[in-house]
Amino acid sequence: MWYNNILETIGNTPLVKLNTITKGVPGTILAKIETTNPGNSIKDRMAVKMIEDAEKSGKLKPGGTIIEGTSGNTGMGLAMAAIIKGYKCIFTTTDKQSKEKVDALRAFGAEVIVCPTNVEPEDPRSYYSVSSRLEREVPNSWKPNQYDNLANSQAHYEQTGPEIWAQTEGKITHLVVGVGTGGTISGTGKYLKEKNPDIKIWGIDTYGSVFKKYKETGIFDKDEIYPYITEGIGEDFLPANVNFDVIDLFEKVTDKDAALMTRDIARKEGIFVGNSAGAAIGGLIQLKDKLKPEDVVVVIFHDHGSRYMGKMYNEDWLRERGFLQDEKLTAKSILAKKESTEIVTLDAQKSVLEAINTIKSMNISQIPVTQQGMIVGKIAESDILSALLENPGLKSAPISEIMTATFPFVDLNTSIDKISSLINKENSAVLVEDESGKIEIITQYDIINAISG
Repeated sequence: MWYNNILETIGNTPLVKLNTITKGVPGTILAKIETTNPGNSIKDRMAVKMIEDAEKSGKLKPGGTIIEGTSGNTGMGLAMAAIIKGYKCIFTTTDKQSKEKVDALRAFGAEVIVCPTNVEPEDPRSYYSVSSRLEREVPNSWKPNQYDNLANSQAHYEQTGPEIWAQTEGKITHLVVGVGTGGTISGTGKYLKEKNPDIKIWGIDTYGSVFKKYKETGIFDKDEIYPYITEGIGEDFLPANVNFDVIDLFEKVTDKDAALMTRDIARKEGIFVGNSAGAAIGGLIQLKDKLKPEDVVVVIFHDHGSRYMGKMYNEDWLRERGFLQDEKLTAKSILAKKESTEIVTLDAQKSVLEAINTIKSMNISQIPVTQQGMIVGKIAESDILSALLENPGLKSAPISEIMTATFPFVDLNTSIDKISSLINKENSAVLVEDESGKIEIITQYDIINAISG
């Protein structure tokens, strides 16, 4: 048997029991692994549904251009369908989204415009506003508007809900879903509640998003809105696809807990998933007191871990945000193990001869160069030798004429792995600002000393 095209492989994703990460959570916990869709996310389902509905209604015409604001996954589904059906794609996204997501969209031939995150939705620079403007300007274009296009929810009512009901043989008691556009939780939840009104539908939200407070109070509170790191869930407005009547409760999960839980799913279950899955499991664990041993809980795992390699799966990224503590040596712990010495610097206007004398008297090989107290470059024995062989008269010239780029600066939380990778032929050291604001230098010797110490 074969499929006529890649779109026919969407859906019928597996349901997998979680065994380790949810220890201590009552009930049977099952993950709906949406990464097996061809675009590696659940968004393939609604992307195709929105396109097919638009074709039927005449909103999307042959040879048209699809324009959408997307964090990546919906764009991937739309781009894949566009290739099969003969459309062009232009996507707007935010600078919060991972580089991997943007690169993946471009790999499918889409044009991607990256917009600032920290602006109001109404701001002309926001990714919502830019996509709406492009729809007005580009001839024969159509904007799916995944947030308010109810074909999004309908796709899950027709596909995801029936699949889960059949796979659990109707035994499901709880559905746990990270909420962004609201299509997945609302469509799936509506179908399941029609089958059994007692099924609980739990939405996972993030700090910085309006959903939880709005559900509990009916108040849209702008004070709830602030920037957050978690991708794919939470919003600063109310999409039409979020059916608050279907969702029984919302639980907020911190950026840190979502990020670390995402890594733990891979490490403890061998399932490589994205940030919203980490948030969903984090929320489920926070809600475990509401569960009983006989419950059957289905958690949606929306997308694939490969889209987060530079973020949740990168230890330096986690350390820079204070999410990961000193499992490995960091710049801070290396400094703690080395004797604090005053860093030797030379002003850029000092002569090359003065640099030679300083290097000899201090028995060092490279010196940071400053200008008005700021480090602007470095000078090394090898730089001086090369310059003087070419022009012996340079001895009296200022060192600014022969200095090279400054040593790399690192953060106190930067790992020993990252520091080691920055030390090479061109750079024999890195610079770091300590907690008091003093500039310190870390050399290869300091790293060896910290490891052996």
